[in-house]
Parts: sequence; structure tokens; C-alpha cells
Amino acid sequence: MAEIDRAAFGRMPDGSTVERFLLRGAEGFEAAIIPYGAAVQALKVPDRNGGSDDVVLGHDDFEGYLKQRRYFGATVGRYANRIAGARFSLDGQVFSLDANNGANMLHGGNDGFDRKLWRVAEVTGQPEPKLVLALTSADGEGGFPGRLEVRAIYRLSGPTELSVTFEATTDCPTVVNLTNHSFFNLDGALSGFDVLDHRLMIAADHFVAIDDGAIPLPRPPHPVAGTPFDFRQSEAVGARIRADHGQLRNGRGYDHNFCLAPGGSVRLAARLESPRSGRVLELLTDQPGLQFYSGNYLDGAIAGKGGRLYRQSDALCLEPQVWPDTPNRPDFPSARLDPGKLYSRSIVYRFLTARTP
Repeated sequence: MAEIDRAAFGRMPDGSTVERFLLRGAEGFEAAIIPYGAAVQALKVPDRNGGSDDVVLGHDDFEGYLKQRRYFGATVGRYANRIAGARFSLDGQVFSLDANNGANMLHGGNDGFDRKLWRVAEVTGQPEPKLVLALTSADGEGGFPGRLEVRAIYRLSGPTELSVTFEATTDCPTVVNLTNHSFFNLDGALSGFDVLDHRLMIAADHFVAIDDGAIPLPRPPHPVAGTPFDFRQSEAVGARIRADHGQLRNGRGYDHNFCLAPGGSVRLAARLESPRSGRVLELLTDQPGLQFYSGNYLDGAIAGKGGRLYRQSDALCLEPQVWPDTPNRPDFPSARLDPGKLYSRSIVYRFLTARTP
């Protein structure tokens, strides 16, 4: 029976309590959400043999999230990904942002949404467990214009399906780009296996080529055909990750935006499968892009769940979003939000099992 439980998980430096909300589905499916960063702390998913394991990286206790910023499961904003030179212009006015990734802004700057304690706005049990978290971002925070009212809505929309909807409104023109930054390993976060044998399909004919600072090159998106970026048919993540290709050097692996077919409706963007566990993740979204990150910067410096050191390719991220540096690229899909308009974007994580290896 679907339900939702809540319990204390830790405390902020000012003494504020941080709770952990557990949304329970069927067949051992569970999603644990914490208001700090509006983050997915754990995601238990059944395998082909009926076992259930946590398939996302993170920490067993709250101190791990406070200690170092690695975006595990977090909601990132105001602008996910990078903005070149940490600046953009809107309606003739130039806005300077936090430069926290070399000369560029990454994931909202120095104090992005992943570093905030969100408010608990709604908790609903039957028939579909739902948690609504809310955040107010002040005008000028991180350099962004406009007071932004944000909601992250987590809902069990099926027996083994987690839906995430991000909503935002503003009191003056601004840019918004929100996503979830979960690191997935479908063999289990404690399995000891990497994700290089996971098979990945991405429904995209083009990707955005980047320079060595991960900023889009000043040219249109590049066709995936004939490159290591062609995941239109299911391919092992590690099959071409070490190919001698300039874009793989620039990203130190995959860390690129894939351009999804236009349309605006929620549709299948990617399918990830572990041959070992039989777990399958179908990711659906209404966003125009999908950032595929192969865990290139996990370097063993962080101990996560079970005291394991996280290393390169221990997990991967599939982050639906608008394209990087869109505020500086009028040829890219717009991230603009005006007063009176509702920003609303959705992600569906649908888990299945493949019955045969």
C-alpha cells in the first residue's frame, strides 16, 4: 500500500531540523526525499530477482551533505549547468553572476538551490504519496534578477515510478533552468560495480559540442551520427568513452547536452538498463535537452553511503534541462520567465525489470 513516512534526519548549523520523507510504493519501491536541496536521498528499486536496492549515490547521514557540495540527488538552480563568463544580458541590462566554475557560473553559483533548506508545503499519503517543497529566492540572489517562488513536487505516479515537477513564478523578467541531479547506478549504490556496462539510449540526433571549460562552442549542435555520442540505439556507456575524440577529451568523458526532439510534451528521452540486475530506467521529460554526465569528476575524495569512496564511472547523471548557456545564445531554446507566467517542467523516472540477462 502506497504511503509516506517522515522522520528527523539532521540539523542545520542554525539548529533547524531537517526531515527525511519516505514515499513508499509497491514491490519494495521507495523514494527518500530531504528538504535540504530538495534532494533525492535514496531510491530503492526492485531487480529481476525481487530484491530491492538503493540505486542513487549520496550519504547515509545529513553531515555528509553539509560537508561537501557534490549535488547528490539535489535540485539545482536557479540555472542548472553553465553560463559563460558568469554574465548575461536581458532586455538590455547586463547581470553579473557568481563565478564558481572558473570564469563561469555552474548550477546557480556559490549558494544555489542545492544549498538551501526548502520549506515543506504539502505532504499527502493515499492514493499517490506526494511531497511538495517550496523555496523563495530573493531578487539579486546569485546575481539573478527577480524574486522567484519555486516548488519541487515529488510524487509516486505509479507502483515503481517517481515524478518530479518544478514550478516557478517571478516578479520581473529572469531566466530559470531547474533539474534534478541524481547519480544513478542500477546495480545498486553499494554494489561495487561501475556503470560502464549499463546500456543507454538517448532519443537525440544532435548534441552540443563544448570547449575545455564545458561552454558550448559558437556553432549549431553537432549531429551524433558517426561519433561516440550516437546513443539513438542502445549502447554500453563504456563502449566508446575512451575513444580518441576531442569532445570526450573536453568533457573528460561524457558531460554534454543532448538535443531532444522539440514538442514540449512529456516523452521518452532516455532508457538506461543494467544487464546485471535487470533494472531498467525510462526517463521521460518535457525539457528540450538532456545532460548526460558519466561521473568523470568522481575522484575518490568523497566517502558516500556505506563508507564507499566514489570514483569515476561509479554512477551517471541524466539531467533534463534547457541547453547550457542559453541566456547568451539566442539560437538556443529560451530559459526566459516573465511575470504572470508559470515555469513548469517535469521529469518521470519509470523503473522496470528486464527478465532475462
